[in-house]
Amino acid sequence: MMRRREVITLLGGAAAAWPLAARAQQRERVRRIGVLAAQPIDDAQSQARNAVFLQGLGELGWNVGRNLHIDYRWDGGRNPGYAAELVALAPEVILAVGSSVVVPLLQAPRSVPVVFTQVSDPVGSGFVASVARPGGNVTGFTLLDFGFSSKWLELLKEVAPRVTRTAVLLDPTAPTGFGMLGAIQSVAPSLKIEISPINVRDTAESERALATFARGSSDGLIVLPGLLTVTHRELFIRLAARHSLPAVYPYRYFITGGGLISYGAAELEQYRQAAGYVDRILKGEKPADLPVQGPTKYELVINLKTAKTLGLDMPATLLARADEVIE
Repeated sequence: MMRRREVITLLGGAAAAWPLAARAQQRERVRRIGVLAAQPIDDAQSQARNAVFLQGLGELGWNVGRNLHIDYRWDGGRNPGYAAELVALAPEVILAVGSSVVVPLLQAPRSVPVVFTQVSDPVGSGFVASVARPGGNVTGFTLLDFGFSSKWLELLKEVAPRVTRTAVLLDPTAPTGFGMLGAIQSVAPSLKIEISPINVRDTAESERALATFARGSSDGLIVLPGLLTVTHRELFIRLAARHSLPAVYPYRYFITGGGLISYGAAELEQYRQAAGYVDRILKGEKPADLPVQGPTKYELVINLKTAKTLGLDMPATLLARADEVIE
């Protein structure tokens, strides 16, 4: 049995250790990172991406308020000055969401490690030397390549065989927009579809152009990824409904918002992966040594309610391939 004197000594030693442990915890180094997003903070998908990113960091032991501080700048696609402003805060690494915000980061006065997402062609855009060996201070995760966009036209023809004319909405400021348009145009003749590109510079102009295009039941629509098309996605979903256009979109969140069908990368998972790259950089690894990674999963999402409104019967084979069917 433990003697009274031993108990007192043990308790006294533990009591002395408590403040030491508390001080050690208080002295834990707080690391600083930045997030520069192309879209505004009130965008639902921006919030979803950030939530997954924070969850990924938490799983790796990084928690805001304990050992991590994050400086955010939202809507950087329309405010290029945010890049220099964020760099001036001296973060150890920056998560860059979208091609439009990577460019000003590379032009900033001082160099900061960058992990990008929502980028389609990092080599062609000059962000990295190669996918396997980025070679600089930038690396990250890609979503789509040029050739992928031809699948959207094939999917549109499968969903609505009567389509012979298709409008393609593209953001002319997106680095990959015209490359994706070219891939669509290359397969259009074999599908007997006429392509009508519509540049999204101004929403009112785009609305007029789409109204002019729409003539009847042989018309369809493809919306390409880009800052402007994503930011104004609710408008384009409404316009597709107004003109009874079967439409194909690049991401799931267009379909949960009322669009007909989407096929593209499961993008949210890449924010968990981006958290992993941020963790590795904070622990001393260099972006030059972290290869650019592409999507590991693609998802086909169908909105049956929208299909019914358009009078479309979804092929059973297509429904069987779908990852998610919204009813």
